[in-house]
Amino acid sequence: MCGRYRLTRAEKMAQYFDAEFTGELRPRYNIAPTQPVPVVRATDSGRVLSSMRWGLIPSWAKDASLSQINARSETILDKPAFKESAERRRCLIPADGFYEWRRTSNTKQPFHFGMKDDSLFAFAGVWDRWTSPEGRMVESCAILTTAPNELLKDVHDRMPVILHPNHYHAWLTASQLKSHHFAHILLPYDPEEMRRYPVSSLVNSPEHDVPACAVEVPQPIAAQATLF
Repeated sequence: MCGRYRLTRAEKMAQYFDAEFTGELRPRYNIAPTQPVPVVRATDSGRVLSSMRWGLIPSWAKDASLSQINARSETILDKPAFKESAERRRCLIPADGFYEWRRTSNTKQPFHFGMKDDSLFAFAGVWDRWTSPEGRMVESCAILTTAPNELLKDVHDRMPVILHPNHYHAWLTASQLKSHHFAHILLPYDPEEMRRYPVSSLVNSPEHDVPACAVEVPQPIAAQATLF
């Protein structure tokens, strides 16, 4: 699962993803479901950056209650909520870190995960376009997930699919998604290229969207003991 992430290098996105964008973006340290997020899509004229609601609402849904923030990569073509989007509407969701929580007997310790060099990366995503009963058009997206790598598996049993830059073009532009075509890229990301560290409970509330959410804190002694 991926239920919270950050994007603090917004000013570098257009160049990094070779995408056209004319708006303004601010650093985000605690992005939460239902909030607007930047998404990269491929068009006939090239890649574009646009804003979407995080939490995909299928085009056929009667209301927004069917919204889902994550889609299991292994079964995405079997689920009515995601099948058409996976075949026709794939995207990149930029980030430079994400959070997961390790549960203990009476607490939840949040951890930050990202690249060792703290660089930008992209989640594999899908998107859809929904029209509300009032006639309002909403574009929304979901992040694909996969099994955890060695860095995550003692914290959570799922992790977001992080695409290697070499696979951005294929993910965005392939004419049709077949499970065997993309099985080799929808995999746990190489843990040797990533790092993790504990962060404060400040990140637990989506009301907190400040740099302190992503600052490393000392790990509790009890939590340290579980690693050995």
